[in-house]
Amino acid sequence: MSEARLDEHATVRERIDARAAAQGDAPFLFGPEADITLTYGDLRERSRSIATGLAGMGLAPGDKVAFLLENGPWTASLLLATLYGGFVAVPLNATAGVPQVAYVIEHCDASVLFISAKYREQFAAALRACTRPLTLIETDIDRGPAAWSSAASGALGTALAAQDDALLLYTSGTTGLPKGARLSHRAVLAGGENTALAHQLTAADRGLCVLPLYHINGQIVTLMGPLACGGAVVMPHRFSATDFWSLVARYRCTWFSVVPTIIKYLLDRAEAEGWAFGSAPELAQLRFGRCASAPLPASVQQEFEAVFKVPMIETMGLTETCAPILSNPMPPAKRVAGSPGMAFGNEVRVADDAGRPLAPGTVGELLVRGNNVLTGYYKNEAASAGAFHDGGWFRTGDLGYCDEAGYFFITGRSKELIIKGGENIAPREIDDALYLHQAVLEAAAVGVAHAGYGQDVIACVRLRDGFAATEEELIAHCAEWLGAFKAPSRIHFMAALPKGPSGKIQRLKLPELLASPA
Repeated sequence: MSEARLDEHATVRERIDARAAAQGDAPFLFGPEADITLTYGDLRERSRSIATGLAGMGLAPGDKVAFLLENGPWTASLLLATLYGGFVAVPLNATAGVPQVAYVIEHCDASVLFISAKYREQFAAALRACTRPLTLIETDIDRGPAAWSSAASGALGTALAAQDDALLLYTSGTTGLPKGARLSHRAVLAGGENTALAHQLTAADRGLCVLPLYHINGQIVTLMGPLACGGAVVMPHRFSATDFWSLVARYRCTWFSVVPTIIKYLLDRAEAEGWAFGSAPELAQLRFGRCASAPLPASVQQEFEAVFKVPMIETMGLTETCAPILSNPMPPAKRVAGSPGMAFGNEVRVADDAGRPLAPGTVGELLVRGNNVLTGYYKNEAASAGAFHDGGWFRTGDLGYCDEAGYFFITGRSKELIIKGGENIAPREIDDALYLHQAVLEAAAVGVAHAGYGQDVIACVRLRDGFAATEEELIAHCAEWLGAFKAPSRIHFMAALPKGPSGKIQRLKLPELLASPA
């Protein structure tokens, strides 16, 4: 495990001020749609302006500021400025349904909500359901709210500490109501530092952010990561497979962060791209891509690298750990396909139910300890108490093992484990086998009740455009790779699998969807 370089007493305000003092004219953020460039000096001035504007509205340090916005330069500025002012940012998940958004708005205690015109209409019912006063500020994601310049300014609070809450980020809520993870200034800075440490980022690096800023990956990896190393980020409004490589070339991006579904989209249109991958001078500066938020099948990683001629680094992170906990090392160090890598900047171990460490090769629960770990869950003492073992070890709920060399392997979630006839089956085994079939774009296996076995294996699949496969064909394919016992007994073809904001398939929602009448 490598050590982080974080000053554990720092705050986001101190980090922004230090960057502005050291490299005020260096670019921090590019907004392609509006052709906006924000330097570190601009970031400090905008952070001060927004923070004092919030104080002028009567907000005090520690108060919650929510936003429901697409990605853009002003969205990113608002997020950082909220932290700069000592307030707590509450990014709302725009892919959640109206009931979940309504719950989060009510639960988080925010008194102000920045919202785009699109989402104001889409979530009108959630806004009406709020029982306390809530100030809505309609906001352009590139330029900000039209009336913001006339907002009264207040005094910038000075009492900021590293342990103060910075983000209140709600988990996706695949089962039950979402929980609000309290993430401190120390934690969000550690998440950025761990990203920079794992990927050897410097001030010369420029990342492409195509994941939403209401998700931990967008917030920490591609925003706090550059802030940690003094680099820059390119932030289009959304992911576009058509524009992806043009943005990398135009802005001379050296890295990007994506999810497995995006990788498949890029592969699907690779033959239509006009770039000579591996030799195009416009892409020569690209060092690597990184993949997180969902397991990356080894076959997909290998295909990506063969087609696009750039290393794809598999990683693993959680909301509660400010994104990265594991990463494969950078080339020329050894990368292990099928593994999210080793610990960087925090401690990770595999433990039994009592929290005791297990020997290499033994499956148990992954535990994490470090500056990047959440403080607790907002207004949920029971969940906070149950989230930790003694010694500050956070319980991830992920099952896996570590090999002798320190590389971790994930076998599934404790709640997702399939137990068929008394034998444990990791759903990812079936997923990976399905992804080896050229017709499969998305796949997720799940256990369902069975009178004889206790549980049986089924799988849900989305096919790639222009490809075909039958249920019998895919079952036979899985049996060839896994044996008949682990192969799914049924394949359900779907137009889309349910996903969270990062693109991670929400496996536990599948049985409910399959049981619902069409």
